[in-house]
Amino acid sequence: MRAIVADDAVLLRSGVVAILGDAGFDVVAAVGTGPDLVAAALRHEPGLVVADVRMPPTHSDDGIVAVREIRRSLPGTAVVLLSQYVEAERAVDLFQEQPSGLGYLLKDRVIEIDDFLAAVHRVAAGGSAIDPAVVARLIGRPQKVAPLDRLTDRERDVLALMAEGLSNGAIGERLYLGLRTVETHVNGVFTKLGLFPAAEEHRRVKAVLAYLSAR
Repeated sequence: MRAIVADDAVLLRSGVVAILGDAGFDVVAAVGTGPDLVAAALRHEPGLVVADVRMPPTHSDDGIVAVREIRRSLPGTAVVLLSQYVEAERAVDLFQEQPSGLGYLLKDRVIEIDDFLAAVHRVAAGGSAIDPAVVARLIGRPQKVAPLDRLTDRERDVLALMAEGLSNGAIGERLYLGLRTVETHVNGVFTKLGLFPAAEEHRRVKAVLAYLSAR
């Protein structure tokens, strides 16, 4: 899969390029600004973009602006956004727009190479990945969405791990639960959030978005 890396920090950019290259990705461009990212994406049509949230020229949300433009022109592009800080609102907004093929990770996660690559591969395959620190920040907020208040503590634990992008099997391993038990809790989450029979992945995304959107 062709990939583009965008970050104005040269050392981090070079590190991500090396990690992706070693993992078998064909890194076709490495840039340092939002406009350069858009131009490179339109030229190379990559399958994956890994980009900093804050880049020149404004050092605010240039990465997000660039990614939105890329996904409008190349809707199949998988994106992993990297942020220095926990910016929960930005994560919620992005996942509400188009959750599939999208990841939002803190830059510290790059150091944990195996975890970083696991998230990248999941996003590249059309899944999603949200940094646990972002999820933790959202968990700590008062919940305004009534259906979430009806979840048991265990269902909330399961939903938090769903928000990290874990499969039912991985959730079971993390919580030391059998697969059938995890499936029961997941179905409980769907029922209490009013997400009735539909495609499993579709309901899963909606459940995570409901969770992330709670204030």
